[in-house]
Amino acid sequence: MKAIISGGGTGGHIFPAIAIANALREEYPDSEILFIGAKGKMEMQKVPQSGYQIIGLPIAGFQRKKLWKNFLLPFKVLYSTIKARRIIKSFAPDVVIGVGGYASGPTLAAAVSRNIPTLIQEQNSYPGVTNKMLADKVNVICVAYDNMDRWFDRNKIVYTGNPIRQIIARLYEGIEEKRKNATETFDLSDDKKTVLVVGGSLGALTINESICKNLDYFDKNNIQLIWQTGKWYYPKAKECVEKLQSSNIKVHEFIYEMDQAYSLADVIISRAGAIAISELCIVGKPSILVPSPNVSEDHQTKNANALVAKNAALMVKDIEARESLITVLDQIINDEQMQKNLSENIKNMGIRSADKRIVEEINKIIKR
Repeated sequence: MKAIISGGGTGGHIFPAIAIANALREEYPDSEILFIGAKGKMEMQKVPQSGYQIIGLPIAGFQRKKLWKNFLLPFKVLYSTIKARRIIKSFAPDVVIGVGGYASGPTLAAAVSRNIPTLIQEQNSYPGVTNKMLADKVNVICVAYDNMDRWFDRNKIVYTGNPIRQIIARLYEGIEEKRKNATETFDLSDDKKTVLVVGGSLGALTINESICKNLDYFDKNNIQLIWQTGKWYYPKAKECVEKLQSSNIKVHEFIYEMDQAYSLADVIISRAGAIAISELCIVGKPSILVPSPNVSEDHQTKNANALVAKNAALMVKDIEARESLITVLDQIINDEQMQKNLSENIKNMGIRSADKRIVEEINKIIKR
């Protein structure tokens, strides 16, 4: 088995790509897997850290706000297309997989031109530009949301879900031991209500400011808080917490033991990125989603709405979070029936074996 996986730009593209690579390697221990990414983007670091080789293309996206930066774009696209074709010809893959992001465009187009089996994986409820452009040309489109035939040929769509970290997929294996470890890791109690706040690896300014503004809520109501702030807001958050001097509040720049944090949480506040939502569906805890307004096509709001429509989560708009986030949190904390309903409904949307389902589809198109 020789496979090329292409795309990236954000963790929402990269981590599913790595999960697919790991599942392929599990199925084919002697497989050769090559990644193709965009130079200067985070995949050029994250992929080698996961043990895979990656080649970078000088591809870039269209700059809407700084038009002068688009002067070299046609040349970058042309050079990336030529380079992708050379890589495809030299590596001679059995299959080429696109996960969204700039680099997947020229790579998948090159594979199609050589009649190599192709598959794309769309993480969001609203497709990215690259995947929409490639959809008519590829063999299979793996999706994580219903009603994707609004954009894709329904005959090509396979509902697989989004690949997530195995440590999260196996969260409920030994859950009691994880909860016990979590109380030690975060120095918290096992018999108090606990809220987990995460805004992604870089944090989320609106969520952070909403929590900082209302820290006394947690202290007054004897509610524990595990708060991941991200790098930029951590000094400010630490200062806020130190002023309050509450043993119930634990602030972290980044949480590495996320499985433990999930196991201890009773309610989760999160952004609405596709992979974050896929993990929340496995975790199955009552969740408040605060979609980021700073993403293309406002796709986080569309992701969140897909859950809200099934009463599987609550949503607070980013612009309203500073005033209403804690009010909504208080409603959930004090309504056990709401917690139960949200938990049951979000669990029903969880898929643990998305990576293996995608490998099954890869096997099918290769055999054809």
